[in-house]
Amino acid sequence: MATETSKTKAYKEVGMFAAGGAAAGAGTSATLGGMGLAVGGTAIGIGMTPVVVAGTVVGLAAFGLKKAFWDNREKASDKEDKE
Repeated sequence: MATETSKTKAYKEVGMFAAGGAAAGAGTSATLGGMGLAVGGTAIGIGMTPVVVAGTVVGLAAFGLKKAFWDNREKASDKEDKE
């Protein structure tokens, strides 16, 4: 069996964060039901699709924060161990 490269692992991790965010968005939309946006005397309905997309964006943002903080902490820890 071929070994996974770090790039393949990163793609899988991004996919998991995006899918988790999409699932959270779908769950939120299903739980809250029909939503709407009212501005200046007009209102439009917001279906499930924009909420799922927003959930995906939030999931990807969480992945970015994890990469920015957690991975840098691990690299710093490895550097201290070598010294």
